[in-house]
Amino acid sequence: MNALSTAILIFLVVVVLAAPRRWAILGMAAGVLYLTEHVSVEIIGFHMFPIRFLEIAGLTRVMARREFAFSNLNKLDRLFLLVYAYVTIVFLLRSNEGLAYQIGLAVDASFCYFIFRGLIADVDDFRWFLRAFVFLLIPYVAILAVEMRTTQNLFHDIGRALVEQDFRAGRLRCLGSFRHPALLGTLGGSFLPLYIALVMAKKDRKWGLIGIVLCAAIVFLSNSGGPVAAVAVGISGWTLWSMRTKMRLVRRWMLGLLVLAALVMEAPVWYLPARISDHLGVGGDSWHRSHLMEMAAQDIGKWWLWGMPVADTEGWFPYKLAATLGGSDITNQYLSLGVAGGLLSMILFIVLLVKCFKSLGGAMGIIRASPNQAETEFMLWGLGVMLVVHIENWFAISYFDQTYVMWFMQLAAVVSIVSQISFQYNFENAKSRSFLSFQPVGQFRQG
Repeated sequence: MNALSTAILIFLVVVVLAAPRRWAILGMAAGVLYLTEHVSVEIIGFHMFPIRFLEIAGLTRVMARREFAFSNLNKLDRLFLLVYAYVTIVFLLRSNEGLAYQIGLAVDASFCYFIFRGLIADVDDFRWFLRAFVFLLIPYVAILAVEMRTTQNLFHDIGRALVEQDFRAGRLRCLGSFRHPALLGTLGGSFLPLYIALVMAKKDRKWGLIGIVLCAAIVFLSNSGGPVAAVAVGISGWTLWSMRTKMRLVRRWMLGLLVLAALVMEAPVWYLPARISDHLGVGGDSWHRSHLMEMAAQDIGKWWLWGMPVADTEGWFPYKLAATLGGSDITNQYLSLGVAGGLLSMILFIVLLVKCFKSLGGAMGIIRASPNQAETEFMLWGLGVMLVVHIENWFAISYFDQTYVMWFMQLAAVVSIVSQISFQYNFENAKSRSFLSFQPVGQFRQG
């Protein structure tokens, strides 16, 4: 790390450790945007990227201040731990290579998730963050605009390595502080539904509009097909707002359309993304992603039980996109889990997502029955749409840089917000039951 990146890191560590809780959230987010994984310090085989120092500071803070207690784990927290513990244990039992990397993934996931579980207490905290995040995004988008116009990445000044510039349709694919244009675009695509939620709530409409413009600019500057598809999914999710009480019917229609597509397509159904991408002309390596799913299905006997070495996927493609791994580029989050820990790893991860959707639906039902809670319902729906965006995006890419920090923040926000709503609902119900059970006795004694 050079002097500038070290100074930024030290400042953000102080913010995360000592600033008020909401500002600590912003400090973590600033580390994602303004630090890069191209600089690191190796400690006992682990690459200590700047964001990992922030993770240590964040976990130290929430534990020392008791902003999160592991004694209060709920079902979603335990399921989250089960997913990453299972993947890691299976990988360690199967392989002797890449142990530090796999352990690092599990540690990053756990640290980030529980940091934000402690820092984000309720929906008001998250709305505050979205408003404040705008002030981090404005200069960041300006830096990306300079990169697009001049082809010079200003993050080289904080230690980012020089990489071969990628152009598509004659336009630069910006990277910013990220390691791939699609991951940069994921930042904008995943936050867009949340800023739409602010627009729907009149109180924060101006912040929502600014956020939407900034997120759209990030997607545009990334010049990547995956984030464009993510934006389309996010907007489509919000068009279903009027159907929010009939989502079971919507899911059945979507399943029916998928079955119909499988019946009429000449190719297997996993080539549907490639067909859609070609039809819309959004670019991207859609054939690669579809062919990856086909090859994984053909070789499922090799990895379903406890995964397989990535090097054994070398024959899946006539080319290599990940030469350092000696195998294929696993641009699919679900298959990445499967290759690491087997089919059960994928199933556990999907169960976690399903449980999150169910929890959001339950929280929306509670809020819908409460007066003057429309703003919260909008945010809950935005969080659900955000989950759908990630689910779609994972068919095109796996998160391998600091993008995971934002994903775990958003996941932790879902769990924290629905947990707080459920706790408040149960508390109010308990008070009501206690009052009703006490009142007749008092009246009888007075009589």
